[in-house]
Amino acid sequence: LLKPLFQIARTMRHDGDLEKGFQKAVKVVEASYSYPFLAHASLEPQNCTAHYRDGKLEIWAPSQTPQRGLTETAKLLGMGPQDITMHLTRIGGGFGRRLYNDYVHEAAWIARAAGVPVKLLWSREDDMHHDFYRPAGYHFLKAGLDEKGRIVAWRNHFVTFGTKAGFSTAAGISPNEFPARLVPNFALDVSFIAGGVPTGAMRAPVSNGVAFVTQSFLDELAHAAGQDPVQFRLTLLGRNPTEIVPTPPDVGPELPVPFNPQRMREVLESVARRSGWRVRKFRKNAAMGVAFHFSHRGYFAEIAEVEVGAESAVQVKKVWVVGDVGSQIINPSCAIHEVQGAVIDGLSHLMSYEVTIERGRAQQSNFHEYTPMRIT
Repeated sequence: LLKPLFQIARTMRHDGDLEKGFQKAVKVVEASYSYPFLAHASLEPQNCTAHYRDGKLEIWAPSQTPQRGLTETAKLLGMGPQDITMHLTRIGGGFGRRLYNDYVHEAAWIARAAGVPVKLLWSREDDMHHDFYRPAGYHFLKAGLDEKGRIVAWRNHFVTFGTKAGFSTAAGISPNEFPARLVPNFALDVSFIAGGVPTGAMRAPVSNGVAFVTQSFLDELAHAAGQDPVQFRLTLLGRNPTEIVPTPPDVGPELPVPFNPQRMREVLESVARRSGWRVRKFRKNAAMGVAFHFSHRGYFAEIAEVEVGAESAVQVKKVWVVGDVGSQIINPSCAIHEVQGAVIDGLSHLMSYEVTIERGRAQQSNFHEYTPMRIT
């Protein structure tokens, strides 16, 4: 229903001859995907301690951007940055929420007005209702396959939040988003919705919505081509990337393209091998699914073993993850914990998280309405 309602506001990328590519395709697949607003729902709500005395301000806060928090607070209170001291406390899982220092500003303002030390601790309801939410989004995709099941044309019409001046925070997409440069006839178009919902980064900003869409559509295409989902992806990654095609002048200069298909192929082949893809035996109503994504210079592929139980309830039995982030890992155990936590949080995003807005207010207020994955 959304497809005819939104006029294209910006063409992020247009390679080759899209219409000719679709005309030559032996099979054309269309699909639409949407994802909701999400709250960060960090276990440690926003908090800050502030003490204003003799024209000086001292702050203790779990900020992910303490220097920015200091300069913003100085500007808000009309103080010199040299008159503010910021102490960084150990952060309890911010997931991007503490990039924004609104709780710091609030505590500092109250402390100066009250003239006494102030400990500000938001309630869970405060936190859920006053977040910078992961933006919702809608994608309409169309792709053409040739007689060998290869992708010869791809178009994504992305409907997101922003204005013609640009994207809302964390609501954008790169003109080089996969599978750009691997499909000869490729287009990425964007339409904007004006919205009053404050948005912000969550874990892998932008990627955590786009990855779901791209990989789901690749599964649709593999099914249409009658091919194994892993092999279908390996074939696509085996293509030689095309030269960078200049984008239209209204978009700006083309961004650098660090994506290396060969590194992703190796990650995908490794996770398929480790998981026993196409070898492992299953009970009835069980299967495996695969996905990969290039995000923030990291190459990650995952395979999940899932089982459909009573009343069509899906249970994830096991997840295999292989990642390539180069050689700069300083703390291996911390890297493993990051991956494990991301899998669990991703399952929460998939199965139960959703923020709905009614009359300008988030309807969900606490974990009984926004339920994370339990340890069981």
